[in-house]
Parts: sequence; structure tokens; C-alpha cells
Amino acid sequence: MIVAIDGPSGAGKSSVAKACAKTLGFSCLDTGAMYRSIAWLALERGVPLDDGAALGQLARSCDIRFGHVEGDPIPKTVSIDGADVTSAIRTARIDKAVSPVSAAPEVREAMVELQRAVGRSGDYVVEGRDIGTVVFPDAELKVFLTASPEERAHRRVRQNADRGVGSIDYDEVLSDIVRRDGYDSNRAESPLRPAEDALSIDSTDRYIEDIIAEICALARSRMPQAGR
Repeated sequence: MIVAIDGPSGAGKSSVAKACAKTLGFSCLDTGAMYRSIAWLALERGVPLDDGAALGQLARSCDIRFGHVEGDPIPKTVSIDGADVTSAIRTARIDKAVSPVSAAPEVREAMVELQRAVGRSGDYVVEGRDIGTVVFPDAELKVFLTASPEERAHRRVRQNADRGVGSIDYDEVLSDIVRRDGYDSNRAESPLRPAEDALSIDSTDRYIEDIIAEICALARSRMPQAGR
């Protein structure tokens, strides 16, 4: 079974997806980390961010791996071509680089193929921006999670402060969120939008626990095997 969670940057997709995966006993796939890893590798190797063909070749040839603690479905680390980039891909530098990288059709083609292969291996909560519309259009449950730009900026600042990575300047973070919203929503390839049959959830004024409970209850009601 696939639970697809899409939405803009800072909407809480990662936290909700991880919590839902743990509650449901599913694995969790953070597709955003995959695109961020490609962006990091492109910067490290000097690949121009506007060269779709070169970025696509990089995406097809690299090795992205998620590290797990035994028995925990939530990945603790991410590496690309042997380099641990768990923290490096969460910086302001990558925040700016990931939009053009993820907009490249050649990159998206390579990543979608990989994401589908992973999803076919078991029950997954998959979060990203085009999961319900492109990657898994037949997902049993699709959720589009959003929040106001201001609320998302406040959350991102708190998150960056807690982990000691990324900008903690509210105005800078808000500006980047608004910029990325426009980039993601207007790109030609797989633009950010809710699937027609997605459950839309605005998390601005809601407790995350309530959102997790709502998604998990709906997921259980759609599980193929009774009693799960």
C-alpha cells in the first residue's frame, strides 16, 4: 500500500510522513532528500544547475542510499556515492539549489523510476511534491498537506535552530519559501498541485497529532487486508 503525502516546502510533510509510517508499520521514503542529494552532488562536482542533460546523467549514475537502524522504518541517514549528506543537504545553500535541479525533466525521470522501484518493494508512506500526481497516481491514499507561508517560515526557523543547520533569519526563510512555492508550482515538469482525489489538509492552525491520526485512520480504512 502507498500513502502519498504531497505539499509545499515547510508544510510538515516529513514529520507527518514519519509519524504515520511508524504508526502504520510502513516504511517511509523522503523523496525530497533524494533531490537534495542530487543538488549537493551537482554543486560538489561543478555541474551547472541549468544543464538538464548533465544533471540527468548525474542522477542516473549516482548511488543514493538511506541508512536505517534495525527495526526502525524511518531512515536516519542519507548518502550519495558514499558521502554522508544527512546534514549537508539541509542547508540554505541546498535550499536554493534544489529547485532548479528538481525542475529538470531528466532528473525527475531518473528519480521517479527509482522511487517507483522502492515503492513496489512494500508498504510505504512517500512524501514529496508529485507523489500522488506522477510517481504513484494509483496510490490508495493521497494527501495534500499545506499551511500558510508565514506559518511554514516560523516552523522552518524553529527546525533549523533545533538542528543547528540552515538559516534562522525569518525574513530570509519566508522569502525562500515564497520563491520556491512559485518555482515548484509553475515548473513545466510535474508542477506542485494536489491530485484530483487527494485529501487536502491545511495544517496552519491544527495540532500535528490530529493530522497524523486523521491520515492513519483513513489509511487503515483503505488497507487491502482486513484487520490491519
